[in-house]
Amino acid sequence: MLILLPPSEGKSEPRRGKPLDLASLTSPELTPARREVLDALVTLCRDDADKAAAVLGLSPGQVDLVARNAGLPTAPTARADRIYTGVLYDALDVETLSAAAKRRATSRLAVASSLFGMVRPGDRLPSYRLSGDASLPALGPVASIWREALPAVMTDAIGKGLFVDLRSGMYANFWRPGPELAKRTATVRVLHEHNGTRKVVSHFNKATKGRIVRALLEDGADPRTPTALAATLERLGWSVEVDAPTRNGTQLDVVVSDL
Repeated sequence: MLILLPPSEGKSEPRRGKPLDLASLTSPELTPARREVLDALVTLCRDDADKAAAVLGLSPGQVDLVARNAGLPTAPTARADRIYTGVLYDALDVETLSAAAKRRATSRLAVASSLFGMVRPGDRLPSYRLSGDASLPALGPVASIWREALPAVMTDAIGKGLFVDLRSGMYANFWRPGPELAKRTATVRVLHEHNGTRKVVSHFNKATKGRIVRALLEDGADPRTPTALAATLERLGWSVEVDAPTRNGTQLDVVVSDL
């Protein structure tokens, strides 16, 4: 099973640690694309801070992130599971997982990244700012780079197991599984139900996804189909509705009424 998470917009900033080494990251086939995006981002932030702030969608209070990006090649790094922060990652709370669950996280978790394409929890990354909908002047939309670079890498990472897609729509644009993976692809949507009305609420969505991943890692189950995943989640206490399969996979709706 491969569980693909969205990255967080905000990230922790390591104070010490060896600098970024692209060759050391998992999926070395992505190194050329990673280098291309990194170089374009660093050049923009180093040479034109005002334009960089506009491209990155930064507010006046976030301009320090331009300088941070400009220094990425020599910035200290930390494990990806410590770099990414926010509601989903707080709920997942990798550091407090059991030893067995941490081992499972190493092999079963991946994170979509606008800068690195796809990373694993143990990959050492610097703190960066680059949204999935960004278009770098020297490169164009980063999503286009990853749509070309990711297919073979993702297919290899999934192998013969189940693909559990927890990405937001922005990062789903980087790569979508083809029909050949449909029977082994589950996308998970979290719906908040209140007074008979259901809707997607960002905080509930992210927190619940983090708790789901944590529970799956601790439980150790390795479902092979979307239906089996739904059954596992129900056993673990969630209310799950399974949509009809499509050529792109099966959507699971996890319905929650509170946090």
